[in-house]
Amino acid sequence: MRLAGRHLPGVSVITIAGEVDATTSADLETSLDQVRRRLDEHLVVDVSGLTFLDSSGLAVLLAAATLARVHGAGVHLAGLRPRVARLLEITGAERAVTVYDNVEQALAAVDLYERAEPTEPA
Repeated sequence: MRLAGRHLPGVSVITIAGEVDATTSADLETSLDQVRRRLDEHLVVDVSGLTFLDSSGLAVLLAAATLARVHGAGVHLAGLRPRVARLLEITGAERAVTVYDNVEQALAAVDLYERAEPTEPA
């Protein structure tokens, strides 16, 4: 598994390539925690290079989505391959995350979400 992260205004982007299984899911969890600057920051996960995801890796993504949701943010998956998409579909996990064709679409959606956020009255 290979991981890379970058920061944009209001969003952290992490790229996952290779396989996430019981031997690498802890590394994924650590990377997600390190990449995210704030808990209320959206997380875009580029999974276009992810060739395999088992239940332990899925649990890490779902835990990140739950934490994000509690803090008013979301986890956005971009570039799902059919095998990984099928896992999300079978388990119902697709309801916990937002799925996009590519990172650009996910970032555009996060930008729209951020602009639509209601502001508190002065």
